Amino acid sequence: MTRINRRNFMAGTLAAAGTARATGQDRSVPDQPQGDEASLAEDDFKPGKTKNTRFAVNIEMWFRRLPFLDRIRASADLGFDAVEFWGLGGKDLEAIAALSSELGVEVAQFTAWGFVPGMNDPKNQEALVNAIESATEAAAILSARKATVVGGNDQPGMTQEVMHQNIIDSLKLVAPIAEEKQLMLILEPMNIRADHKGHCLYGSPAPVRICREVNSPAVKLNWDLYHMQITEGDLCRRLKEGFDQVGYLQLADNPGRNEPGTGEINYARVLREAKALGYDDIVGLECRPLEGEEIAARRVFEADQW
Repeated sequence: MTRINRRNFMAGTLAAAGTARATGQDRSVPDQPQGDEASLAEDDFKPGKTKNTRFAVNIEMWFRRLPFLDRIRASADLGFDAVEFWGLGGKDLEAIAALSSELGVEVAQFTAWGFVPGMNDPKNQEALVNAIESATEAAAILSARKATVVGGNDQPGMTQEVMHQNIIDSLKLVAPIAEEKQLMLILEPMNIRADHKGHCLYGSPAPVRICREVNSPAVKLNWDLYHMQITEGDLCRRLKEGFDQVGYLQLADNPGRNEPGTGEINYARVLREAKALGYDDIVGLECRPLEGEEIAARRVFEADQW
């Protein structure tokens, strides 16, 4: 990917905005920056170099047409200094680590344990232990500090209360492994209205209670604001109520799961609140670029202007 010339970037952005308005689907692509954004007048504008928040590009959802390693390069070309991705399967960890180090890009987090088999079923605890041990080894190669784990889909014959207790028991089992290796496991609640029907863990009250019961500095929440908006809304107040268990933030706008500025969420307000609460770590961009990655990056940049 070539470097972005600001003039060409803005021309393409505004052209896309004009097309959107002409078709009745204006997604509010911002106009030319003013005031504090004078630094954008540089020839090589990099929208990933944001003012208040560090963002990690989810390279499973961005640059999907490119080979995997080229997605890291493309993210860096936009100015982002962090990436995240899903499972480890089929990935050359040594190559990812070498390229990330060369480019000055951090691997913010990856997925250590997915939906299936469910952590919420005790019969899978041995497999979970093995997966977390492998994840700590991978994290050491990648210099990654965090790894997502998922609770699991509904188990036949089990109540939600039982499944949630099984998640607590499973996390207590692997917490010492994560603590010893200094890897934070971040449990991700989903939404069951739009994306993950049949999942056992959604919203914030139950996940917050689970993490408080596990009571480990190595077990916190991957607080995906997109999922939380769909499930419960009231993003800022809910974030404040559960902030002691927040290990990582992810975002996408709603509806559509696209970048900020394409839906109903006022991300400038939400990101400002997170910062005020004391969140000073990376925010994952687990969203699908609506009109291409360059325009998506521009919208992320604008969402961070506060």
